[in-house]
Amino acid sequence: MKKVLFLAAVLAFASCKKEGAETTTTESVSEGESAKAKTPEELGKELFEGTGNCFACHQPDQKVIGPSIKEIAKIYKDQKGDMVTFLKGNAEPIVDPSQFAVMKTNFAITQAMSDEELKAIEAYIYSQLK
Repeated sequence: MKKVLFLAAVLAFASCKKEGAETTTTESVSEGESAKAKTPEELGKELFEGTGNCFACHQPDQKVIGPSIKEIAKIYKDQKGDMVTFLKGNAEPIVDPSQFAVMKTNFAITQAMSDEELKAIEAYIYSQLK
């Protein structure tokens, strides 16, 4: 798991360094995960399970390392939290502050994502309440 997180962090960091080469970054995203997605929820699921590697710690119905996806969705909905701001590293944790140090290590990945991608992850998480 550490290798996967490290690789994801390296890839996220590498993609940040390509800011001047937006065409390359955009093409790889549009031809990769984004091109397959038809709804924000589908894109969010692909990012959650793929690039974001969120699935390593968050499962739909049970706490693994981090809280379940349903628990995250319920708490953010009930408290009217801003999940996108949290994933950017600009908000305090409201779900399980005791696990914040673990989650904080993944901000390199989520901070490299666009607002559209983060909103798609948020849409996927909220879709678990249905």
